[in-house]
Amino acid sequence: MFTLTQDQIAIREMARDFANAEIAPFAVDWDEKKHFPVDTLRAAAALGMGGIYVQDDVGGSGLSRLDAALIFEALATGCPGTAAFLSIHNMATWMIDRFGDEDQRATWVPRLTTMEHIASYCLTEPGAGSDAAALKTKAVRDGEYYVVDGQKQFISGAGASDIYVVMVRTGGDGPKGISTLVIEAGTPGLSFGANEKKMGWNVQPTRAVIFEGVRVPVQNRLGAEGDGFKIAMAGLDGGRLNIGACSLGGAQAALDKTLAYMRERKAFGQRLDAFQALQFRLADMATELEVARTFLWRAAAALDAKTPDATKLCAMAKRFATDAGFNVANEALQLHGGYGYLADYGVEKIVRDLRVHQILEGTNEIMRLIISRALIAQGN
Repeated sequence: MFTLTQDQIAIREMARDFANAEIAPFAVDWDEKKHFPVDTLRAAAALGMGGIYVQDDVGGSGLSRLDAALIFEALATGCPGTAAFLSIHNMATWMIDRFGDEDQRATWVPRLTTMEHIASYCLTEPGAGSDAAALKTKAVRDGEYYVVDGQKQFISGAGASDIYVVMVRTGGDGPKGISTLVIEAGTPGLSFGANEKKMGWNVQPTRAVIFEGVRVPVQNRLGAEGDGFKIAMAGLDGGRLNIGACSLGGAQAALDKTLAYMRERKAFGQRLDAFQALQFRLADMATELEVARTFLWRAAAALDAKTPDATKLCAMAKRFATDAGFNVANEALQLHGGYGYLADYGVEKIVRDLRVHQILEGTNEIMRLIISRALIAQGN
């Protein structure tokens, strides 16, 4: 569990080389201009990163969740926001691959794995965030179609994506009344809000997705009616690992920048890295990242093995890795002094990008709720 295979090392190095060459040199500029680097995402997909844990018969790479964690951490050293969007695309693509029938898989997944088409995941609503089972977007059956009305909020890729994996209410209140529909861009009645002005993640558009009498074929439903909440949560188990890995990658980049800065910067006649008090802070930062990384791998292995405690471990890993990643990046900014506050050094961007990781894919408060419920159920 704690020693990577040669194949895994090669996968990680491939992703890190791509991040160094194709992402990192442009990340600050993309952030400033709010540029969505679709061409770069498609170049990543050409290397197999558009469907990392999707089956290979529809163009996926067929890799493990641990492999995915290695890839997303490596990509996030270049830009956490770019890596995180690729994670969301992978999550939505996997949901179609895992829960779709053969016709659905053949229709949508091959173009998603190449990222000819881009996917978004649509769960959150203006009045249903942490309480996802309270979603109100309604899909009413009308013959061989569903008529969808409602709104999703904070949707990454909205307006730019081609495929929207949408959780809708087809039945009564609560999780058992939720189903999952695949809705294609251009469907009449589908529209989008303005691009949100955000603290971070400026490299990806975030908009509301609005449904007004959108007619969706029944054949676009993944699984049976009422399976949607289960499908959504299954997607989030892996998504939480990925976002934790993105936090580690961003924080590692911030730590690396700090080490380089402290080698060059002098105060009171000596280099900053010669001060013992600052050495201790570096040691704590590196230790926090290594602990988080080790546990994230443990949770990824559990999800690959489909162990009964996998959901609990994914929640633990997401909570710990995103908290540790943000704290390390914030400490890196502090160690840069005033220079850390300047955009040119790239550290403040990492801090801004990583802050949202403690909120999305389920807030870290909800992660604690998942963990505690699992512990109580086990005790009973």
